[in-house]
Amino acid sequence: MGSWVRRTKRQHMKIKIDQKEFEQVIDYDQIKKRARLIGIQLNVAYEHQNPVFLGILNGCFMFMGDLMKEVTIACEVSFVKLSSYRGTERNEQISELMGLDVDLRGREVVIVEDIVDSGHSLKYTIDAVNQHGPASVSVCTLLMKPAAMQHRFDNIAYVGFEIPNEFIVGYGMDYNGLGRNLRDIYREVVATDAKH
Repeated sequence: MGSWVRRTKRQHMKIKIDQKEFEQVIDYDQIKKRARLIGIQLNVAYEHQNPVFLGILNGCFMFMGDLMKEVTIACEVSFVKLSSYRGTERNEQISELMGLDVDLRGREVVIVEDIVDSGHSLKYTIDAVNQHGPASVSVCTLLMKPAAMQHRFDNIAYVGFEIPNEFIVGYGMDYNGLGRNLRDIYREVVATDAKH
């Protein structure tokens, strides 16, 4: 069971989860403004196309909820989960897209992510979606870590915030299962940060 303590220090909200300290970097008002702007862009780009918004669980649930409040065009919304497990070989990692309940054939698909860092999961997700024959696939992510990217993507069309390669928690993202319910986004305070 993780510990959970909140405190304010030097005008920055800080929290502690399982002995790790985090400080607020993006507040909910900033997130709502970005979701509103992205929603406007999506309304223009997909007008009269009835796209499928495909949220990748668990992390995207808060962003998806706020984003869909801003999307006013006809659309479908669905959620999938990327399930990863070990194969029979030592380093073999097998992934599977679980819960796809919408026919994507010939449809405009917008994958909604909480964060794109290395890009491994996103690459698998795009490949799995493309197997269903969509007309197009684009990606909408709240956060992107360009410095951590190990794949090249031409279809990341909507990005809320580009952030440094730091560990993030809150607004759907967790640390050891905790913190998903926080409305703001926090970054881990590492030892070198604490000295300043």
